[in-house]
Amino acid sequence: QVQLVESGGGAVQAGGSLRLSCEASGYINMEYCMGWFRQVSDMEREGVAAIDSDGSTRYVEGVKGRFTISKDSAKTTLYLQMNSLKPEDSGMYYCAGVRWPPRCGGRWAQRDEYNYWGRGTQVTVS
Repeated sequence: QVQLVESGGGAVQAGGSLRLSCEASGYINMEYCMGWFRQVSDMEREGVAAIDSDGSTRYVEGVKGRFTISKDSAKTTLYLQMNSLKPEDSGMYYCAGVRWPPRCGGRWAQRDEYNYWGRGTQVTVS
């Protein structure tokens, strides 16, 4: 059974920083595509960032230059460093992973591309 557990969320003022972590356990290959998603209330869960099996990264336009996704395969942890936070960055942040194929495709920001999900960590920027 795969478990993804997010942490690091909280309340911060605009311009501040947060670092989200996602600890993985079970039969999941952290070398494969992993992503971070954000959901606000009942709106659609949207992809924020993804890191591919070759280490390449992808970001939604609104966070480029401010957010950095990374992972430490040895520790089975995925990170999202968020700097220069804005109120519109607020939401529940979810960690996501894939079973197969290992690469992030052109639909990396689509929820149905991922098989495994954490329960989320709340980020509030005021």
